[in-house]
Amino acid sequence: MQRIAQDWLVLELTHGSGTALGIASGLQFLPQLLFSLWGGVIADRYRKRHILLTTQAIMGMLALILGILALTGAVAVWQVYLLAFVLGMVAVVDNPTRQTFVAEMVGSEGMANAIALNSATFNLARIVGPAVAGLVIAAVGTPVAFLINAASYGAVLVGLKLMRESELRPLARAPKAPGQLRETFTYVRVRPELWLTLLLVFFVATFGMNFQVTTALMSKGIFHTGASQFGLASAMFALGALGGALAAARRARPSMRLMLTTALAFGLLEVATGLMPVFWSFLVMLVPTGMAVLMFTTAANSTTQLSTTPEVRGRVMGLYMLVFLGGTPLGSPLVGWAAEQFGARAGLIGGGVISVAGAVGVALLLARARGARLRAVLRPGGRAAPAFAPSCARQCWPAPRADDDGHMLLGPAYPCTTAGEGG
Repeated sequence: MQRIAQDWLVLELTHGSGTALGIASGLQFLPQLLFSLWGGVIADRYRKRHILLTTQAIMGMLALILGILALTGAVAVWQVYLLAFVLGMVAVVDNPTRQTFVAEMVGSEGMANAIALNSATFNLARIVGPAVAGLVIAAVGTPVAFLINAASYGAVLVGLKLMRESELRPLARAPKAPGQLRETFTYVRVRPELWLTLLLVFFVATFGMNFQVTTALMSKGIFHTGASQFGLASAMFALGALGGALAAARRARPSMRLMLTTALAFGLLEVATGLMPVFWSFLVMLVPTGMAVLMFTTAANSTTQLSTTPEVRGRVMGLYMLVFLGGTPLGSPLVGWAAEQFGARAGLIGGGVISVAGAVGVALLLARARGARLRAVLRPGGRAAPAFAPSCARQCWPAPRADDDGHMLLGPAYPCTTAGEGG
């Protein structure tokens, strides 16, 4: 909700500048690019509920400040830029903490379904929020959207405060030790399914998932509609996302095939959406596009968390948020520039083409990695790198071990655990 109200405010202040809109979005997500990994370290090291109480309070305060500035008419573009950047700094810690906190609420027995449901609601909220903001802006104005968002943080804080801490299942916190970021990269690098997921998420999220920018530019620049029609377009996209969330939450264990298929479908649908000749056909195409992108992001989020051991989950999710949101400082200004140079349709069509290319490229890399692994297994005396166990329904990873200094060793030299352990 904050994003779309912020974007519409920038368009009003700059008389429709796509570049200014891209800069505002980029500044909000620049901290993700710079500091996401450190946010994951904090999520692994400290009590997650206490972190969330702090970050959510700060984010609510920032929304209130921007709402008051907009309401009094004292707001300037530089103030929007500054507050967007500060919000991004807080989100660096909030995002990986919130993603991994779900495991502490349900324990290991319900973790698979809880992560899938949490992934669906996380991604659905990123789509429904803009839809609600568009309707609020059309009805009562941009400042009220900021104020409603600020008030909504009260519900979050109350919910966190009312949790009975004795019923939580806290994970073992990672001790402070040198080399923890390097350890994260090593952990991901030896697991092709994990780093290929992150690679695909980067391409789709950076270049394809800029609908807050592209929908605003299409509504205003191509179809010449006002805030109410813009809100309707956001609502149609959210309607499709809701269907995608319901479908994705039913699958506790998404497969790589599902992730690649939904990424490919999303790219093709985004291209088709950008080619629609009239506003109503544009609205219709937003529904299946929203469904495809929600199913893809939910599958990617669930796969990443379920493929990671608890000791490093916060850091790996910090890396996930880096590729998921950190590419926005590159993607949003690029989409805004392309829209100014080649028309608003170019942002949608270009993002769709890149998403399709990313899905095809990752599919080829995955086939190559699995072929190499199979050849290693079949070679006499050969041993494959840690990956999916061919006979297991679940993924299995190397069992973590500690060296003499107490540092966790997660490299490929250790035997794989049995199915279900460490998955």
